[in-house]
Amino acid sequence: MTDPTFLSATSLATDLQTGALQAEAVMAAYLERIGRLNAGVNALVSLRKTEEVLDEARRMDRAREEGHILGPLHGMPIAIKDLSEAKGIPCTYGSTLFHDYVPDYDDIQVERMRRAGAIIIGKTNTPEWGFGSHTYNPVFGPTRNPWDLGRSAGGSSGGAAAALAARLLPLADGSDMMGSLRNPAAFNNVVGFRPSFGRIPTLPGRDAYLNQLSTIGPMGRSVEDVVMLLNVQAGYDPRDPASIDSPQFALDPAVAEKGGRIGWLGDYRGHLPFEPGVLSLSERALKVFSGLGFQVEAAMPDFDMERLWWAWTTLRSFFTAGSMRDLYEDPSRRGHLKPEILFEVRAGLRITAAEVYEASAIRTAWYQALQTLFQTHDYLVAPSAQVFPFEVDIPWPRMIAGRAMDTYHRWMEVVIGPSMAGLPVAALPAGFSPEGLPNGFQLIGPPRADQRVLSLAAAYEGATDFLKRVPPLFA
Repeated sequence: MTDPTFLSATSLATDLQTGALQAEAVMAAYLERIGRLNAGVNALVSLRKTEEVLDEARRMDRAREEGHILGPLHGMPIAIKDLSEAKGIPCTYGSTLFHDYVPDYDDIQVERMRRAGAIIIGKTNTPEWGFGSHTYNPVFGPTRNPWDLGRSAGGSSGGAAAALAARLLPLADGSDMMGSLRNPAAFNNVVGFRPSFGRIPTLPGRDAYLNQLSTIGPMGRSVEDVVMLLNVQAGYDPRDPASIDSPQFALDPAVAEKGGRIGWLGDYRGHLPFEPGVLSLSERALKVFSGLGFQVEAAMPDFDMERLWWAWTTLRSFFTAGSMRDLYEDPSRRGHLKPEILFEVRAGLRITAAEVYEASAIRTAWYQALQTLFQTHDYLVAPSAQVFPFEVDIPWPRMIAGRAMDTYHRWMEVVIGPSMAGLPVAALPAGFSPEGLPNGFQLIGPPRADQRVLSLAAAYEGATDFLKRVPPLFA
C-alpha cells in the first residue's frame, strides 16, 4: 500500500472520504514519520498527545461510517502556524513571554479547518512574532531546511514549508507580510499562495483597519492542494471588516490555453542585488511559460523603487510600534524582544502622522503604476528570494553580491511590491542550484485575479517535475 504521508492532500482527502483509508491509519502513519524525522528538522512544535489525536481520528472514522463527512479536510492531520490561535494548544508566537499561553478560542481560519474535518495536531514553528524571514526563536530553536539541514527554511512560515517538504504534513497554513510564505516556499520547493487582501479573514487585534499589509494564505505540495485549503480558509466573516466574499475556486485549464503576456521584473533594472544563480534559475523557469504559449518579456513599472522601500519601512515600523508598544514600554518584558523587533518599534515611535500619510500616498501611486503595467501584461513574475537558503546559524544575510544590507530585512526587498498592492501571488519552485538548494519565483496577478493566477500556476506545475522531488534525507 502507498505510504499515505506521500499522497497529495487532494488524493488523501478522497481516500479518507470514501473509506479507502482510515483516518486512524493515516494519523498513525503521520505520527510515526513525525516521531522519526521531526527532531532533525524541528518544523513541528507543541504537538498534542498521541492518544488524543488518534482518538479524534477514530471518531472521524465512526462519523464517516455513519454517513457524516464534515468537509474536505475530514480526518486530515494539520498543524497551525504558531502565530494563529488554536483552542487548547499552546500559542507562543515564538516568544518566551508567551511560552505557556494556551488560548481558549480558535482564529477564524482554524474554526473553518475544524468545521471542514481537520484534526489539529500541533503547531508549525515560526520566528519570534513572525519577524525576519528565517525561522528561529528562543522557545523552540531553529527550523532546518529538509534539503540541507545546515540551511535556513526561511520564514516566517518556515516550519510550515519545511513540514510539507519533509512530508510531515499534507497541508499547512502560512501568513505573509514581507514574503513570509513566499520565501519559505522558495527555500523548500513547495507552493505558497498569498491571496488578494481580505480573501481570508482573521480575528483582528486592536487595529482592524489601518494595517492592510499582512494576510493568511495556504501552502501545499501542489497547486491543487493549495486550492483545496484556500476554499476552506476564504470567505467573508463579520468579525473582520476587511474580509470579502469569495467563490469556491476551481482550476481552469483554459487560462493557460489562452496565452498572453508575462512581464519579467527581474532585479528591477539593477535596483536589487541577487546571489549568483538566483536570477538565472527564474529565467530558465520562465521558458516553461514560453512553451505554454505565453510571450515573456522584460517589464518595469514607472516608479522610484527606493521611494517604495521608504514607504514600506515607514508603514511596517509604524504598525509594529502600534502593536508592540505595550511590550516595549514594560521594562520587565522589553528584554525578551529580539533586536529586529526593537529596531522596528524604535523606528516606528519616531514616525510622524505626515510621514504615514505620505507613505500611504506612495503606496497608492505604486498600485496605480502596477495597474498601468497590467494594461499591457496579463501577469508579472519576479524571484521569490534574492538568495539561496543560507546557513541556519546566522540571523540574516548581511551581504548580497558584494552589496551590504542596511537593515535586517533589506535582503527580502523583492517581495514588497505585491504586498503593497494587495495582489494575488503564487510562490512556485524554479529549480535547484548546483548544490541542490531550491529557489522559486512569484507569479503575480492583477487585483482579485486569484483564480487566474492559481490556474496558470497549475499549468506551470504540470509542465515541470520540481514538486515531485522529495528531499533525499526524507525520501
